[in-house]
Amino acid sequence: MAKQKTAGRRTLWFERLMAIVATVNLGFVLFDLSYVKARDFYLRKLPSITQVYDPIKGIEPHRETQNYLNTLNALEEQVSQTGLQSPPAEALLAQMRSLSLEMIENNPFEVANKTGSLEKIKNRMRDRIGKESSREAFSIFWSQAYLSEAGWQQEIDFFNKKVLPLIELNYYRNVGENGEFVDYFWRIDLPFVALFSLEFLARTFYISRRHTGIRWIDAMLWRWYDIFLLLPFWRFLRVIPVTIRLNRAKLLNLEPVRQQITQGLVANVAEELTELVVIRVINQLQGSIQRGEVTRWLFQSENRRPYIDINNVNEVEAIASLLVQTVVYQVLPKIQPDLIEILRYSIESAISQSPLYRSVQNLPGLGSMGGSWTEQLATSVTQSVYNALVTAIEDPIGAKLTSQLVQHFNEALGSQVQKKQTILEIQSLLSDLLEEVKLNYVKRLGQED
Repeated sequence: MAKQKTAGRRTLWFERLMAIVATVNLGFVLFDLSYVKARDFYLRKLPSITQVYDPIKGIEPHRETQNYLNTLNALEEQVSQTGLQSPPAEALLAQMRSLSLEMIENNPFEVANKTGSLEKIKNRMRDRIGKESSREAFSIFWSQAYLSEAGWQQEIDFFNKKVLPLIELNYYRNVGENGEFVDYFWRIDLPFVALFSLEFLARTFYISRRHTGIRWIDAMLWRWYDIFLLLPFWRFLRVIPVTIRLNRAKLLNLEPVRQQITQGLVANVAEELTELVVIRVINQLQGSIQRGEVTRWLFQSENRRPYIDINNVNEVEAIASLLVQTVVYQVLPKIQPDLIEILRYSIESAISQSPLYRSVQNLPGLGSMGGSWTEQLATSVTQSVYNALVTAIEDPIGAKLTSQLVQHFNEALGSQVQKKQTILEIQSLLSDLLEEVKLNYVKRLGQED
């Protein structure tokens, strides 16, 4: 037992170690997938990251925009040394005007998918100068006359705060011989893939040896989710094995999520299966009704139809007998006062139409006797009928007669129903009833959880 606990702890620690390694690898993958889109943020807040990771993605400064930035730096330095009106400063301003026009025409931002940045630059320069043409705005901005009049320091501060950051975000990304962007992430990913490959082979080999009858290929299919850790493409799918590993290593509790997913799948399958089964059963029953099989089975005599009896009991007669006993012993005693009232009312209504009864009512002292004797008569009749029913049920001869009545009633009903017109009408009504059940209940099963 102690050895098993020790082995279990070792296995758990190994699972946790590999789960952590897989999580780290997934973190690198997600960072790599999001780096290009998030590079602007890294460049502003964490420029050291871009210095390290730009070469991995084949990113380097764009020659045209970098030349623009270098010329701007040279201009600022020249103005600080010799002033804005010096010939060297004028030469650099002319170069800035030329580079600005080239930037507008060549659009060096297109490779980095930052054409929107160029549009922002042009709009801000138009607003600053008050011209409709961005080319004209740049030409005026980089002139000695404008900068002297508007103020060199004020204008260069505007350019450095509003325009320069957009130019600095531009870059060039190398394209390989395959026509795709250069990406050296595989150099980071390769050690992880090698480790996961060795682990996958060792795990599946151990599983195939431990469980008899399981081939190595079957064990590999058993660990199908680990294959995503080995693929050099679709790396985002590694979230599947990482999640499973974290759950099995007890570093992440995904049992509630698994239960919800399982319940959802089971509910959907059960819903579809229930609807399918119920509809098929109703369709088969409709077919049997339309072919006359149900009516023949219900109303043909026992000696004319094949029937398998499992308990030597006529269920129809037994059910009828049970219903009769329930009505006599349970129902009638509870509704006996109501029956008495109905019978009394019927007697009074019947005899009140008699001229003799109206004459008797007019005699002194006899007018109030009608209500009492009709109530006694109704009570007596009801009690007599009830006693007769109880006696018929408890008496063997009465029970036999009752059973005979049920049997003759079934035969008489069957013979009358077997008339062609009646059968056709019953079959049509039953078929329509089942169709209504399908439309009103079965089809709405998907609305219930």
